Order: sequence, then structure tokens, then C-alpha cells
Amino acid sequence: MERKSSGDDGAGERGLLHTWKGYSYSVTPERLLLRGPVLQVALGTWHGVLLVEGGQVYSFGELPWKQSHVPEPAKPTLESALSGQLVVAVAAGSFHSGAMTEDGGVHMWGDNAAGQCGLSGLSTVPNPTPVALVDTDTTPPQIVPVLELACGEQHTLALSAQREVWAWGSGCQLGLNVAVFPVWKPQKVEHLAGRYVLQVACGASHSLALVRCLGPQDIHRPPVDKCRQCNQLLFTMTDKEDHVIISDAHYCPLSMELTEDEVRLQAPALTQGLKMSPSEPVLPSHTSTSNSPPPTRGVDPTQDSEKKSALANGALTVADSGPPAQSGGGVVLGVKSSPYPDEQAVKDYLKKLSEAEQMDKATAGGTHTLLPSAGALTSSTLNSLVASCASAVGERVASTYEALSLKKMMNYLPSGVAKAGGPAGLTSVVGDNTTERVRLEDSMQAKKSSSTGDIRGEEAEGLRRHLSLPGLLSQVSPRLLRKACRPWMRAVALTPLGGPVPEVPEAQEVFPTLQTEVWSWGHGEHGQLGHGDSLARVQPLCIKSLNSKEVVRVAAGAHHSLALTAQSQVFSWGSNSFGQLGHMESPSTVPRLAKLSEGIRVWDMSAGERHTLLLADGDCFRPIIYYSGQQVKEEAEEIPAKELGQQEEEEEEEQQAGSYTQQPVLLPFCMDLGYVSNVFAGGQRCVALSDMNVMGFIASLHELASAERKFYCKMCNIKTQIIRPLLEMEALSSALGQTATGLLHTLIGRFSLLCHLTGQHAASLTANLRRVRDINSLLILDNASIFLDSYTEYCSAVGNFQVMGGFQTLTKPSLDFFGKNPELLMKLSECSEENPTTADLLVALFYLPTRHLHEYGRLLLKLVTCFEVCSNDYQRLQDSCSKFEALVLQLKRKRKDADYTFHFWKSFPGKMTDSLRKPQRRLICESSNKALTLQNAGRFSVNWFIVFNDALVHAQFSTHHVFPLATLWVEPIPEENTGLHGLKMITPEETFTLLASSPMEKTKWLRSINQAVDQALSAAAQDSASVGSGQKLEPPVSRTASYTFYKDGRLKQAKYEGCWLAGKPNGRGVLKWPDGRIYTGAFKNGLEDGFGEFLAPNKTLNKNDQYLGHWKDGKMHGLGTYRYASGEVYDGSFQDSMRHGHGMLRSGKLNTSSPSVFIGQWLQDKKTGYGVFDDITKGEKYMGMWQDDLRQGTAVVVTQFGLYYEGAFKDNKMMGTGILLSEDDTTYEGEFSDDWTLNGKGTLTMVNSDYLEGSFNGEWGSGLKVTGSYFKPHLFDADKDKTHAVKLGRLCVCAEDKWQAVFEECWSQLGCEEAGRGENWKAWENIAVALATSRQHIQDSPEMSRSHSRTLESLEVIPQHEGPITMERYHSIRLYLLKACDTPLHLLGRLLETLVAVYRMTYVGVGANRRLLPQAVNEIKSYLNRIFQIVRFLFPDLPEEGGLIPEPTTSLQDKKEPGSTDAPLESPKPGRVVSSSALLLPVLLPRLYPPLFTLYALDKEREDDVYWDCVLRLNKQPDLALLAFLGVQQKFWPVSFPISMPALGEKQQVLSSTKDACFASAVETLQQISTTFTPSDKLQVIQLTFEEITQEVQSLLKQDFLWSMDDLFPVFLYVVLRARIRNLGSEVSLIEDLMDPCVQHGEHGIMFTTLKACYYQIQHEKIT
Repeated sequence: MERKSSGDDGAGERGLLHTWKGYSYSVTPERLLLRGPVLQVALGTWHGVLLVEGGQVYSFGELPWKQSHVPEPAKPTLESALSGQLVVAVAAGSFHSGAMTEDGGVHMWGDNAAGQCGLSGLSTVPNPTPVALVDTDTTPPQIVPVLELACGEQHTLALSAQREVWAWGSGCQLGLNVAVFPVWKPQKVEHLAGRYVLQVACGASHSLALVRCLGPQDIHRPPVDKCRQCNQLLFTMTDKEDHVIISDAHYCPLSMELTEDEVRLQAPALTQGLKMSPSEPVLPSHTSTSNSPPPTRGVDPTQDSEKKSALANGALTVADSGPPAQSGGGVVLGVKSSPYPDEQAVKDYLKKLSEAEQMDKATAGGTHTLLPSAGALTSSTLNSLVASCASAVGERVASTYEALSLKKMMNYLPSGVAKAGGPAGLTSVVGDNTTERVRLEDSMQAKKSSSTGDIRGEEAEGLRRHLSLPGLLSQVSPRLLRKACRPWMRAVALTPLGGPVPEVPEAQEVFPTLQTEVWSWGHGEHGQLGHGDSLARVQPLCIKSLNSKEVVRVAAGAHHSLALTAQSQVFSWGSNSFGQLGHMESPSTVPRLAKLSEGIRVWDMSAGERHTLLLADGDCFRPIIYYSGQQVKEEAEEIPAKELGQQEEEEEEEQQAGSYTQQPVLLPFCMDLGYVSNVFAGGQRCVALSDMNVMGFIASLHELASAERKFYCKMCNIKTQIIRPLLEMEALSSALGQTATGLLHTLIGRFSLLCHLTGQHAASLTANLRRVRDINSLLILDNASIFLDSYTEYCSAVGNFQVMGGFQTLTKPSLDFFGKNPELLMKLSECSEENPTTADLLVALFYLPTRHLHEYGRLLLKLVTCFEVCSNDYQRLQDSCSKFEALVLQLKRKRKDADYTFHFWKSFPGKMTDSLRKPQRRLICESSNKALTLQNAGRFSVNWFIVFNDALVHAQFSTHHVFPLATLWVEPIPEENTGLHGLKMITPEETFTLLASSPMEKTKWLRSINQAVDQALSAAAQDSASVGSGQKLEPPVSRTASYTFYKDGRLKQAKYEGCWLAGKPNGRGVLKWPDGRIYTGAFKNGLEDGFGEFLAPNKTLNKNDQYLGHWKDGKMHGLGTYRYASGEVYDGSFQDSMRHGHGMLRSGKLNTSSPSVFIGQWLQDKKTGYGVFDDITKGEKYMGMWQDDLRQGTAVVVTQFGLYYEGAFKDNKMMGTGILLSEDDTTYEGEFSDDWTLNGKGTLTMVNSDYLEGSFNGEWGSGLKVTGSYFKPHLFDADKDKTHAVKLGRLCVCAEDKWQAVFEECWSQLGCEEAGRGENWKAWENIAVALATSRQHIQDSPEMSRSHSRTLESLEVIPQHEGPITMERYHSIRLYLLKACDTPLHLLGRLLETLVAVYRMTYVGVGANRRLLPQAVNEIKSYLNRIFQIVRFLFPDLPEEGGLIPEPTTSLQDKKEPGSTDAPLESPKPGRVVSSSALLLPVLLPRLYPPLFTLYALDKEREDDVYWDCVLRLNKQPDLALLAFLGVQQKFWPVSFPISMPALGEKQQVLSSTKDACFASAVETLQQISTTFTPSDKLQVIQLTFEEITQEVQSLLKQDFLWSMDDLFPVFLYVVLRARIRNLGSEVSLIEDLMDPCVQHGEHGIMFTTLKACYYQIQHEKIT
């Protein structure tokens, strides 16, 4: 509202004010001179208020409320009370005024007798005084800011920033349900709560509100679900058998206004909480006048429940009384001569009614469906019923249609007395015929005047809005909804979408809404409420007939109302005693169009007491003013105020005197006023505000707005006069056929959207003219893309319809409709041709909107010239202008393409047209002139090549082939010596050569095809600029496209989507076969290659097989995971799509509880080689050789019951020689024939060394048959019985033969054919490649941890791997190996991960059997050797096992192990021995430690138990006793403790009772042995323990000291006992087995031997 004045307009050129009265030729307006431009004027009966730029407010006219009352001051007076406030709007009522400040505050002054100033206790308010709107619903109560004020005679309305209406003052026009007036404090009009109100207006005693239809964006407003007055639910749900009726026709008894002489029953109070549909039928119930009997309710009390359901259906039961008793006789119920019509009469009446409104012929279900919605069908209700039935029928019927058939419906009607109380209470009273006739005519008139808008369109829109509401109709049966929607299907395409906004999301709030409703309330004696009667309304009620009229503004005079639509029409209703309505209906109780000659488009209006002012566009865009209403004579000014309420008779006399207009009159002087931007009327005055045309800026703005309004009217005309009639034709879809009908609907939908957008834009431009008049609020600048996109889409839709010959097929229906004379079409399409055909006219008509783009360009260019070149505005306008101009060219080209294509199809042989003609397809060029031929074609073959924008078509006599452009590559063939101008065409499945007739043709075709390909590829992007040399000539060789293969072969019918390179899939893509197989991943040269996922449906199980892994040449190759539909999962290597190499197969429903797991070697899909099979259901584990999925060769089997077998297998059975041990060491050695079945010679040894020799037969554990000898060795042959101790490990697979496949894979990945054969540099290259691809994966998948990518980065630095190895290099190699083994992305890390997996698979679970310990240890040693071999291949200069590296003499720094303490591992030696265990055990052992140590613990169980027993008993002793018992020399007894150093010379005695105090630090150190993994770490701990003991003894003896074994052993024994290490035996064995051989004879070796001796000593200690 405020205007920022741009630099170029001075105060004298903007906001000039002119005022006058009446309309005769002699009238000349006066100029009122003020200090600045006037922004707004508000006029009361005798006074006015002006708002001047800068926010000052002036009053003029009669101001009786001022203390110093002057009759009429000559010049406007400043309202100084408002100084310091920035006022942005003013309002004036009959005798009071209001102003609104920038922050939303309200100030009121003037007459306050009825409380209209909102201040209690004052009858007048002399100066502007603030009034606060306080919202008490919030806690704490908040003051509500205000957007707009409107003042009437005794009331004021305010529109808050939350778009709610507040009212204060007196009278029913407040819309508040209160019984006591005046209302001093502003109150919220609850009835409109939850709605989005756009504008309010006040008449003398009535109120109007312009409300936005509820769209999807209003659903978030909190619904009001109870009436604030009577606390009843506002909506009810009635359950029927198969659907729910939801009704919101709540009627609030508290909102009735009762006066002495009349009982006025208000319309049902539709409180808006859940009233979602804007076009819900609201049926006013008309009640008696003063001299009638009280209203009778036609409801039988016995039918109470039915009455409720009738009410729930919105049918309010009210009987309208007849005319006064003397003329028609009283209404007596129960008398046979009842004045109620019988059934037939009602039918006839309805029939007459339905004939009266032709347009309603298509409402759902015919005439009878009027009834359910009709509610109280009383005779005078029919007036408004006619106006509202269009929308009413649609929605109520939707819910009742299915439940009520015609027959049932008729039963609702009262036929005679018996049924007088029918549930719907449809009681009507028939009076004398004259009133009846008048009413009928009235209803017909109402129908006629509600414009030519198609009612069905409104219904469809309403219904659609209703149905799209979430939750509201969710319980309604879908069958019902389908039925309800059917009648409107054809009209739907026309309504501009469900919500009030176009489809473009950005446009949501920026563009003004066109889907509005007008609500009115207050006094209605002149019909000014527009509800078809002259009754008052206490609560706001929607004027149904204005529902889809796109009202953008409302205005109210004293007793009449105006509504201005987006189509620049004015509807008026109310008092017409002075012709102020602009038509001759008097008075009009429903809105009717003001009569203006054609081509006059009104865009601003205002209403005074008895006149109306209209501001319009005429033939030129300079605004013109129309006046309608009373002529003001000079002496008329003296009419004293008290006579304003003149009686009707006087007015009629004046009317006969001819002192008023018959229809709006043009005011001749308006052209002299300059560019008028607003008109205001009030009392008897008229005011116009105008601007001078500075630099043409104002004129350009007016022209832009005017052009847009004109264009919108044009579009609406086309829509109503051509499109709707065409769509309504019955035979349309059959004439057009399915495709064309679909295209037509799309076209019309786009047309509607464009039309809607134009309407919104026109409304916004008009608002800009009325308010700010600057370019900042021009939507076309900031939202240009919305316009450009809408036009582009529309143009495509026209083109598509044209290409399919739609306009030709539309000719016949059009001729049927428009007759042989196409004047209407000619006029609307503005066609300039001579004798055009109907089709041409239609084409011209539909291309018409695109012409308007040029207008935008031209008008924006005009505006551009008004600004400085360097200014920002200049730039914005210039940019928009060029965008529109560019689009004009582009759309012209599009139209040309469509024309060219359409003519091509006309000449093309018919048979192929059907299959090739597609709506989006456009012709680029074709070879009908033999410019292009196929190389090596037969002499008589016909080859016709056609390039479309999406495909190259090769047409022959009867067949044609289509090559999509996206997968077409063209290469010119060089013409060295052939003399042929060839083009090579590459498509995914064919390659052929085309010959051009000349080099020119060759270049032309090459360019056309390449350009078409390029455009097809960038179709998503905008069309490139016109075909110029600037374009890059060749489309990319690699591209993304989809293609379906058609030739026989592996890919037949498969569809590929993804990257291509020169005709072959290459890069990432998706391949789908028709049978459901899908491959997603990498391609190379047309085949799957790289990483990919493959799904294959398993028909029988109805699930998918899934493979995820690597591919090569279209086959699974490399590592992958295959999940079978059966639930099995294979994880491992593939070759040629078969399992080949190392892999693991888990079978069973769930992997966690899988019944069996196999891990091992595969050969061409079969288990072959070494493998471990864990049969979880049987509880057996097999570790051995396989062949062709069968167990074959040597193996070991262990079971969960502790049985152990080692020996030969054949054909999946134990067969041949073997050894079987049971848990208790009973042993059988001999022949087997089947699993656990003995058969043949053998020896059975008992636990106590007795043994049987002979032949055995039978299954182990179920009774053996034995033939043989029994031996019991002599007690004396103690040495001989060793001969029968069975040696295990001879009949099992040796460690080197295990897991060969794992190592082979690692070697092959390094690029070696077998171990050690290959190039060192190649191996490093392969590692680098593997790491690089892994890094790529990490960047693609964020799941990978950061540490992972850090590790990878550090691995990129390869330690120098040639040249002699020094200590420094040895360290760098060691660190590299540590890191490499730490990530599975490195080949070594992957190898290690696999080895750990197989090791755990072997020795965990059933495999934790103590007899497997030696095999487990050997397996680790074999791993070390084999990995060391790989390390030496990578670092060839590393000495072999046991070799020496010379130690640098300067530094004695030794290597540090991860996780070990800082002290050096071994005492420094002159050189370093290289060994696999030193390098690799630190990496390998921590991962294998748990299963390995478990085996040790099981193996040493008995010894450990004896040892532990002893430890526990000895630990009960106090320190001194234990030291004495172990024989530690007294000099080593720590008597004084370092904890509390005694004073010198003092001998502190150790108390005999202390425990765990001696050698405490050494004990603590030794306990760490359990937390280390590798033998070298454990030895380190032992060494530290010795050092701690030595330190303590040295501090005791205060001198250096050399141990002898005799002294040391008891002390160490004490420390070992006190350390209480649970599995010491296992620790000792582990160190012994895996110790680095080079350490055995050194210092560490001696220390270890000491520890071992301690362990045995403790076991055999005799405790006395």
C-alpha cells in the first residue's frame, strides 16, 4: 500500500485527486491540491478521509464530532493525532472513520453511538484513538495486527493478519452471535474462522467478505469442531450400510435474532470448522412475515430418530407459512382438504422447475436428485435452490445417491395428510397463483443472470475439491465415489485443477487466487445479501451463485453490493431504486451482471449511497469511468441528514422524474483526468485518483495490465463459446478416436492452466495499478519461468494434437456445432486468410495464445525505455523481455515443425502412418528424392530414410525399421578413392552404410542426423538455439540411453538402460529381460564386465536368485556372493559363471542357523580339493579332500560327542584304513566300510592299555562283533605298551595341502600363473589398481569408515622394494605389511581375512577338539611360510627364513611390536634374523588366537587342573610362610618395603601375616602374559618379570648381583604362584610351539625354560 516514489516522479505528477457529484455533461471535477500524492480516499455520507504519501491523514466535509465544529471546512484538515504514525490505509463509514498503521494498529474516530468506534462510554470520538483487537483464545491474550478496515453505518469490520474477520458496533451485520448491542470490544466472527478471507466490505447495514475457496493449502488450519455458541458438534456422521454420510449442516439456535414483530429463522449456521467444500448447499429457510401464524414444523414427534438423520443430511425441516390468512385460509394439519400438494403436484412442479433451467440437464441422476439436497423444499426456497442446485446436487448426492432410489425418494414427499410428517419434512404451502408465478419467474431470471459459465464445470470442480479432502470421505465406499463422479467426467478437463492455484508450485502464494466465494450477512430488506430473498442473516452465508465467477473484489454501497470478477465483469445486487446496479432488475435479490456494452472491461469499482462508479478499459488502454445511479441536483445537497431514510414512495416518484441512469453512463470528462488508477464513491460524492504519464511509464503499466485483462477475457470466451460446447458433444470421442481425444483433453487442460495463469496475472497487474504502480511487484519479472513453461507446454500440446491430424477430425463435430457459417470461429480466431477451412480456423484459434507472448515482449520493452540503462530495474526488464522474445522464436519454429510433419503424414503411405505417427514425433528430413540410398541394396528394392526427432526410420515396400536416435552413431566414411559419399550407421544390433547422391547431400544428412541425435539426447535440456554453425557438430560418442534388443540371441527382448559407447553398452547400466532377470552394474564392450548385481526369478519357489559380485565378458568371474532362492548362499570365487576356486556355501533357511556350511575349493561348480564341511544338524565336522561334490581321500572327522576319526574316505563314506578315538581315549585302528562302521582287521585299545586284535564288524557304539585275541600287557612291560599308543596326524591332509585355492587366487591377483612365477613390477601394479578401485568404491559409499580411507591413503606409498635391505627398510616393510593386512581392500589383507575365516570355520564349534591341536599349530606355521613366500616375492631382496640383516652400528633401536610394551624385544644383537614368524605372526596370531588358545586349554585341561589346585592351596599362605616353604634364601626376603621407606638404620620386620606384598610389581608384570598374543610378546613379559625381580633384590642388597639358577628359581616360583595365571600350561605350550627358532638358545630361551620348569614344579609340589 505504501508507494515508494521512484526518482522520476515529482509530487505534482502522482496521486492527483479529482472530485465531483452526479453524471450530467455539465459536471466538471474539481482538483483538490495537497502536499503530496494521494494514496487512498475513503468517503462517508457527508465527510471523507484522505491518505497522503508519507502516511498523513486529512479529513474533509462535515465533521460534527470535532470540538470546533465548522459547517464544512473549505480545505482538508490534518488529523494531527496520527502524526508520528505511518498510516497505510484509511476507511470511512457513514459517520465515522478509521485508519490503519504500518504495524497493523487500528485508530478510530467519529460517531460512536452504536459502538462503531470500538470505544465504550463515548457517543462521539473527536480524534483518532487506538483500538486493540485482543485474541483471548491464546494464552496470554495477544493483540492481533490488522490488514484491512471497512466501516458501515453502525459497525466496523477488520481483517486480521491471520485472515480472520473481527467486528464491533451494532446490528446483525456484525456476524457475531450476540444478543446485546452495541458490541464495544472487537470480537472475532467465529463463523468464518478457519477460512482464508481476502477482503471485507461494509454497506450501511450489511457486510461482505471475499473468501478464498478451501484448497489443499488450508487443510493445515486447525478445524473448529464444536459450535462456539451451543457447544454442539458442527458435523455429524450417519452410518449407512455401505457408506457414511458426513454432514456439516449444524444449526445453532443461539444465533437466532428475535424481534417483537417477527420471528426470523436464520439459515443453518454452517460454522466453518469442517466445512471443507466451498460449494456445499446451504438452503436458507424462509420464514413468515409479521402477520402470519407461527411456523409449523412438519415433523412428527414420533419420528425423532429419522428426523435426526434428516438433519444430518443437511435438510433443515422448516415450514414456510403461506400468505396472510384471509387470502389463503389458515394452515390446518390433519384436515383432508389440506393445502399441501399431493405427490403428483410436487412431481409436476419439479418438472416445470427443471425445464426452467435447461443447463442442468446433466446433473447426476436426473431431476429427482434435487430432492435429497433440497432439504426444506418450501415454495420460496426454490428461488435460491435454483441458484445453488448446481453445486448442491453434486455433493449431497454423492453421499446419498446409492442409498436412495427414486422410489424411496418419492416416499419422502408428503402425499396427503398421512405423510405430512415425512422424515425430510418437505412441507410446502401453496398460496395464490400470482405469488407462485412471480417466484418462478424470479428463479428463471436468477438462472439466466448467473452468466454463461457452465454449471457442470462448477459442480465438477466442487465435487473434485470435496473428494480430494484427506480423511473426510475416507469411509465412503469407492463404488459410490465412482458413481458420484461419473456425470462430471467430461467437464473435468476444463476446471483449472482442484486447488485454487495453478500446478506450478512456486506460484502457490505469489499469484492472487481466482477461486473465491463471496459471503454476506446483515440486513437484507433490499436484497443486498444476494441470497434470493430479503431476509436478514445473523451469520455469514456464502452467495452460491458467485461461486465459480472468479470474484476478485467486493464493494458495498449503502443498500447495494458489487462484485468484480477476474473477467472484468461486475455483478450487482440489492437496492436498485436509482439504477445504481447498472441493470433494470429492481430490487435484485441475486447477483446479476451490470449492463455494459461489449468490450468494456471493468477493473475498479466503488459504491456510494445511491450510485456506483466503475473504472474500465475501453478500446484504448486509457481508463474510462462509468457512472450508474442517482443524478445529484445542486439543491439535493441540502437534503438534511434525517431524511436519508426516505420512504419507498418518494423514491418511486423520483424514479419517474428520470433523475437516474438506466444503465451505466460514460463520464465524458474522464479522458481529461490523465491515467486514473482508482475511483471512490461515498455519500453522493465521486472521487478519482490519477497520475500524469511521466516518461511514458504510467501509460506502459496501464497498457500492460489492459492487454492482460483483454487477453484473459478472450481466453475465457474461447473456453465458454468453443471449447465447452465441443467437449459436451456426445459424439466427440467416437469421432476423434481414443488417442486424439486424450491429446485434446491434454491440450484443453493446458489451455485451462494457461487461462488460469493469465487471469491470476491480470488480477495481480490490476492490484499493482490500484496500489503501488511500480515494477517491483510485476510477477512476470521474478516468475518469468512459470509463464515460459506454461506457454512451452501449451504449444507442445497444440503441436501434438495437430500432428495427429486432430484438427482435421475435429472439423466435422465443429461443423455440426457451429453450422455452416464459421463467423464465431472467424471472429475468435482472428484469422486473416481468405476462405479458410474449419480446420485452419481451429488451428489459428488454438495457436492464438502464443501470439500474446509477443505482446509481453513488446510491453516490457516499452517499460525498459523508462529506466536508466545502468539501473538494476533496466536489467531485469531487459532480461525478461529477451526471454519472451526468444520463446516467441522458439515456438514459431515448433509450429513450423508441427506443420511440416502434419503435411508429411498426409502424403505418407497410409499403412505405415498408423504405427509411426506419434504425437511427440516431428519430421526433420526424409529421402523421398532418392538423396540417400542403401549400399548393396537390390536393384528393385525401395529404401526410404526418414529422420524424426526421436528415430531414424528405414522404410521399404511393406516393412519399416525404426532406429531410435539416442542409440544411433553416424560416422562419415572417408572418400579416399572409392568416390562414394558414404555414411556409416551404427546401432546396437546392426551396422549399415548409406550412400548420398553428392557431397552436399552427405554433409546435409550428416548434420541433420547428428543434430537430431544431439537434440534427442538433450531433450531433457532446453531446445538448443537455432541451427547454426555455432553448434557442436557431433553428438558425444559415449552417452546414456535406453534400448530394447530385438534380434535373437542372449539379449532378445531385453531392455538396456545406461551408458553406451559407439553402439555397445559400456559403463554403468541396467539390463532387464522379459522373464524377470535383471542385471545392474558395469558393462564393457556390450557385455557385463566389472562389478554388478544379477537377479533371476525362480519360478518354482517364487523368489529371486541374486548374485552380487564381479563379471568378465558377460560371465560371473571373480569374487561374488550368490544367494539362491532356496536359501543357500555361496560366497567366493566364480569363473565362467560357475563356482570355481575358493568359496563358502551356507545352506539352510537362515544363515545363522544354517544346517550346513562348506568352505573350501570348488572346481567347475563342484566341491573338489580340500574343504571343511560342518554338518550342524548331525553335529559332525569333516576336514579333508573332496572330488565332484563327494568326500574322497584322506580326512579328519570330529563330532560333538568327542569322537575323532582320521583316515580314508571313498564315495562319500569312511572306507579303508582309519583311526577312531572316542572321548575317553578308547582307540580303534583298522579297516572301515561305511560311516562309523568297522569292517575288517583292526586293533581296539582300551583306556587302561588292554587291547583286542582281530577282525571287527558293526557300527561303533551299537554292539561290535569281534573275532580276535585279547591282550593285557604285563605290569612289568611298562616300556612296551608305548608301542600301542596311536600316532595321530599320519592319515590326515598335511598342512601345506590345505587351502591351496586361497593362495592360488592371491598369486593370480598379483599376476602370477603359479606361486612365485611372475613379474615383480606387475604385481605392484595390480595392487595399485585394486586399491584405486577400492578407493572409488569408498567415495561412492559413505558407509566406509574414515580410518579405512586413511589406511588406504597410507598404502599408496610403496616401500622401496629393490636394493639391499637395511634395518630402516626392514622397518618400513614391516609397517607396510601391518597396514596392508589391516584392510581387506589390499590383496594381502584380503588373503589374511580369508585365512582367518577358514581357520575359524575349522576350529570353532565342533572343531574345538583337543586332538586337533597339532594340526591347528601346523596350519598356522604353513600359513606363515606361504605368506612369507608372497612377501619375499614382493620384496625380492628380503633374506630368506633365518637370514641376517646387519644391524646399523650407530642405533641400537630395536623393532617394536604393536601392542607390546616399549622395551626392546630381544637384547640387541649384532644382526637381525629375518623370520616369517617375526614379520607375520604379529599380524596373523591376534586374529587366530581365540580358536587356537581354546584348543590348547582343552589339550592341557588335566594338567592345568592339577596345577590350579596347587596354586589355590599355596596362595592361602602369607608371604613369609610361602617364601620359607619354597626355600627362598632369607637375604632375598624383602623386609623393608619401598612403599614406606624406613629411616636409615631401621630394620622394619615384615609381619608374618601380610600377603601379596612381596615382589608385587613382578607379579603384576607376569600377569600380563595372558593379555598378549604372540610368543615373542609373551617372552618379552617373562623377561620384564625377571628384570623386576632383579631390581627389587638389588635394592634390598644395595649392590650389583649375579643370579645363580639355585637362587633365582625359588624366587621366580614364588612370583609365578602369586601371579595366579589360570591356563599357564596352555601359555607355555603355545610359546613352545610357535617360538621363533632363532630365539630358542638365547636369553629368552633360558627364561622360558625357567617358567616351564616352574609350571611342572608346581604340579608335582608335595604340599605338607
